[in-house]
Amino acid sequence: MLTKTFDPAAVEPRLYELWEKLGAFTADPASSAPPFVIMIPPPNVTGSLHIGHALTMSVQDMLTRWRRMQGRDALWQPGTDHAGIATQMVVERLLASQGQDRRAMGREAFLKHVWEWKAQSGGAITRQLRRLGASLDWPRERFTMDEGLSRAVLKVFVTLHRQGLLYRDRRLVNWDPVFQTAISDLEVESREVKGSLWHLKYPVEGEPGRFLVVATTRPETMLGDTAVAVHPEDARFADLVGKHLILPLTGRRIPVVADTHSDPEKGSGAVKITPAHDFNDFEVGKRHALSMPSVLDADAKVMVAEIEAELAEVPGIGDPAFVRALDGLDRFDARKKILARLEELGLIEKIEAHTHMVPHGDRSGVPIEPRLTMQWYVDAKTLAQPAIKAVETGQTVFVPRQWENTFFAWMRDIQPWCVSRQLWWGHQIPAWYAPDGEVFVAESEAEAAAAAREKYGRDVTLIRDADVLDTWFSSALWPFSTLGWPDETPELKKYYPGSVLVTGFDIIFFWVARMMMMGIHFMNEVPFRHVYIHGLVRDEKGQKMSKSKGNVMDPLELIEAYGADALRFTIAALTGPGRDVKLGRKRVEDHRAFVTKIWNAARFLEMNGIVADASFDPATAKSPLARWILDASNRAVEECTEALEAYRFDEYAAAAYRFAWGSYCDWFIELGKPVLNGPDGPEKAEVKGAAQHVFGTILKLLHPAMPFVTEELWHLFGYGEQGSLIRAAWPAPVTVPDAEAARAELDWVVALIGEVRGARAEMNVPPSVTVPLLLQGAAGTTLARADRWIDAIRRLARATEVKPLDGAAPKGVAQVVVGEATVMLPLADVIDLGAERTRLAKARAAAENEAKKIAAKLGNADFVARAKEEVVEENRERLAAAEAEMARLDAALARIAE
Repeated sequence: MLTKTFDPAAVEPRLYELWEKLGAFTADPASSAPPFVIMIPPPNVTGSLHIGHALTMSVQDMLTRWRRMQGRDALWQPGTDHAGIATQMVVERLLASQGQDRRAMGREAFLKHVWEWKAQSGGAITRQLRRLGASLDWPRERFTMDEGLSRAVLKVFVTLHRQGLLYRDRRLVNWDPVFQTAISDLEVESREVKGSLWHLKYPVEGEPGRFLVVATTRPETMLGDTAVAVHPEDARFADLVGKHLILPLTGRRIPVVADTHSDPEKGSGAVKITPAHDFNDFEVGKRHALSMPSVLDADAKVMVAEIEAELAEVPGIGDPAFVRALDGLDRFDARKKILARLEELGLIEKIEAHTHMVPHGDRSGVPIEPRLTMQWYVDAKTLAQPAIKAVETGQTVFVPRQWENTFFAWMRDIQPWCVSRQLWWGHQIPAWYAPDGEVFVAESEAEAAAAAREKYGRDVTLIRDADVLDTWFSSALWPFSTLGWPDETPELKKYYPGSVLVTGFDIIFFWVARMMMMGIHFMNEVPFRHVYIHGLVRDEKGQKMSKSKGNVMDPLELIEAYGADALRFTIAALTGPGRDVKLGRKRVEDHRAFVTKIWNAARFLEMNGIVADASFDPATAKSPLARWILDASNRAVEECTEALEAYRFDEYAAAAYRFAWGSYCDWFIELGKPVLNGPDGPEKAEVKGAAQHVFGTILKLLHPAMPFVTEELWHLFGYGEQGSLIRAAWPAPVTVPDAEAARAELDWVVALIGEVRGARAEMNVPPSVTVPLLLQGAAGTTLARADRWIDAIRRLARATEVKPLDGAAPKGVAQVVVGEATVMLPLADVIDLGAERTRLAKARAAAENEAKKIAAKLGNADFVARAKEEVVEENRERLAAAEAEMARLDAALARIAE
């Protein structure tokens, strides 16, 4: 017998363990079933489940469970990413707490500690994914640094190098001074900083008293200036183009160049060019063949070695001794000294308060420095062309389609991809250097040594490149490396390409695009057919979640409080194309009530002796009620299937919810109670048969989103063995005799009762008060329906009778329209219609006043421009709600006849 309530904490772990034991998540390459493949975006091995994970993993699991039920050989490939910087940081901090230092112990000993940490603590997120109900094929779990994936990385690196698509170059990178490594754009976080804009005076050579003023937020980098740029069409500086300035403090001569990078409307109109310390300046430097000296070292401390030879004593301008004294100073300490010295020399024209965005390392928390270093690069421009064509020709389709524009914008302006990192944890670059600097790229040291021997005619000492590869390099190979490439495995043959990739928009370039480039290049086929891009999870007000705001939601805490089913269904209900998910505890709590509703419906069926009955044949149904619910079930199946096919998880959840709670629990069960409580007979048996058949369909429809409660009820009701719903067939429409007639009749009954209930609620009619229902303009078929269903109408609409109205409508009635008939509720003797009209009018005026205030705010262009996006969106939603309330109250007022 079913317990009074569903206990997720007791049921969920038990069922998940059972599924794993039964191999319910396992794909079978030998199966003849068509494949369905999703590659998990591998979470960091250091990670724990956050609400963004909960969204993307729930969506992937819904798709996988649904396709599995459709008979597909479903592979949801699990795995984790080694997360270079994050993991190294975690282990370094752990060692520091024990009084140990990475550099003191050396690379080999440090990596041993990392692997030990990974074995002990690196699996937290995979355990947490199980709490969410994620049905990943766990025996196939991969790690981006396991033996097989490491072999794939070596193969790809060496192959690209031999093809001329991977090379060393000296370019600017995002440099993190704390971790002392290049980092990707995704690891850079722009933060708003209140600082200053210093207007510095650069003397014009040979024109005493004339200066060119430049504005900068980073005066410490001026030591590395090699030019000042002005716009070619800026008449103010036309005569200076081609002349030279004397760079303050260093005394170096630097040219004035004409370049469109300079914005005449910004700052002074002239911009200092420091090619080694600014990405835009680097491009200007290349265009004008400027020198590129670095003046900040790996620690972001001043270094003068690369400008030492050009320092010149210039009275009142150049001060080599001062510059040399800056050597080794922290960048911000040097800034203070530089500004003080410029002030003494009278070379600061003015200082303005300036708020601007400063890039910071997302983990170190310090401002990053653009730094000119020798790194390994992939020729992304060449690799991007086939990927662009694949999206243009529909080989890979983005859902929603607008994200293709983002993809194209990045890919058509793609820069070389820096793939080296100055870390110890990661795939060490397979390159060895001879004493003369010659590089040998090979899959092993032995191969590199052989290549060197062939070149020099003797053995030479080789030193391996100390850098490791960018984490995104190995994850770019994920769709095929996880399947055994470079070996020709059965898995690779069957499961590549994948069916759909599910991810957030923020890594379209970093991961999606790179998987496409690598997949097409090495497999001659796109890695996935569809890319489903979901939004961000925000709080219920639409604000971005952050620890500082205190609005971060922990999915594990939500699961503990409400159960995984409630959280997953909430995510489904809120996940629509192209929009963010506004999640609040109240939404999850509401959907826990839905889980409870399904459980209570099951208990009702059980108390009425309804159990699974495989012998029931929907095609033999005769009673209108049974035919109606079977037909409604068919439509729910079609709606849910179409929604999932289109990645409309919100529409899937809405259709399932509407049918399960509304059509089945609220209407079918209520309308069926008299039959179920009556004597045994054919009609009762048929209603019971339809009830169990449709309830089984509901469990199947809900299973992708609510796997635990549906699986538990599936077994308890006798539909199948424990743990068997996950492999049960997805429902298909059944044959229902004369479905249209049943639909017309019962839909009318439901509409009548629903409209009458709504009118009574609007008029504040007490539930204890019953009134007759007068039907004006009703056809004979309508009156016959009312007669057949009079018992249900009396009970559920609180009506004494239903009768036709032939004459004029009496005064004091509320009116609703159902079909061709106007239904009137005589309320003159039941409630004070005048007082009710006054109440409704007052409420309507309040709603109108609220709408006007919000509309005025939204009509203020200054408010819309300055307010945060989520605040503007919240006001739009409030306006829509106020307008909807006005419409509802207008309808209520119209119901009261004069």
